[in-house]
Amino acid sequence: MQAQTSPSERGPDPDVVAGVGVQVVDRVADLTGFRDRELLEVTLVTALRDLLLSRRVAIYHPVGEAGVQRWSTRASLRDDDAAPTADPLWAEADELPALESRPWAVDCMRDGRPLMLYDRSPALCVFPLTTDRDVVGVIEIEPRGRLSDEQLRLVSSILRIYKNFHALLDYGERDTLTGLLNRKTFDESFLRCCARMAGAAKAAASPDADQGRRRQVQAGAWLGVIDIDHFKSVNDTHGHLIGDEVLLLLARLMRSSFRFHDQLYRFGGEEFVVLMMAGEPAHAASALERMRLNVEQYAFPRVGRITVSIGLTAVRTDDTPAAAFGRADAAVYHAKQHGRNQVVDHDALWGLGRADKTAAGDDVELF
Repeated sequence: MQAQTSPSERGPDPDVVAGVGVQVVDRVADLTGFRDRELLEVTLVTALRDLLLSRRVAIYHPVGEAGVQRWSTRASLRDDDAAPTADPLWAEADELPALESRPWAVDCMRDGRPLMLYDRSPALCVFPLTTDRDVVGVIEIEPRGRLSDEQLRLVSSILRIYKNFHALLDYGERDTLTGLLNRKTFDESFLRCCARMAGAAKAAASPDADQGRRRQVQAGAWLGVIDIDHFKSVNDTHGHLIGDEVLLLLARLMRSSFRFHDQLYRFGGEEFVVLMMAGEPAHAASALERMRLNVEQYAFPRVGRITVSIGLTAVRTDDTPAAAFGRADAAVYHAKQHGRNQVVDHDALWGLGRADKTAAGDDVELF
């Protein structure tokens, strides 16, 4: 007579193991199925909530200048939510929670290792969210009980996949020298911005529109083109290695001059672009003027002082990337023809009738 074995002796049910494996593979496929960083983080919290059956999963990034940073919620999903929520991209930093409000998250980022806080209510597991460049935030999980070793390994593996896929996105979307976004990512981001503006305008027109929607419409989007004055002479006099150092330092000045949600690009050579949200033309012009002044006052090693000419234009809901860039680039051309080292608003010039039809490209008609 054959001896019978208990369920524990037989090991896990192969069908159950296979089912869990398929679910994990499906979530990994979802995670790597997008080329959009926002959707990547939405997919990440969805995958972890469903795989761990957690009460809540959320991703937080620190934003703002050092010393006054705030937490921005990139994606938050509870067990009964149909879709993740997030802080609006147009939120001002002072409206977000202070860094000190989540001390456990600060500790997690500083130490670069997970924290298991089972003695608090609700229990919380906090993991550092890392890329090839840095620790960029944290992911918080509210479990229904202590996470098992297998569950911890699952979280660790999924976060490694996130890190590796994030690196692939960086490779395709980032300028290798400065780390800013590159030219080929601009069109999609620009059109997404226009779609958001159009959608917000439609939502704000409804009688029950909330204050946030109305503020989004009031904010508007602006495009700035930044061009280094006399950059050719920098390369000719000091060599291309010093020229590359100037470009790298200018990118750092851009990061410190603009807000966390402004999108910064290098289009190639000495030409940089910023896509920003602002309440009115004066606010956008003020941000670009701050950038211009920061560059003018900075002592570049071996080179000394350099300046930039900047063009500005409002982004319209029916705009195309080429049209908006053409207007801002035309304003840059105007700035260079009238003394350099200044910010020129294309729309203000057009309104004043100070338009000279001067070609600065094969298919774009400029001032």
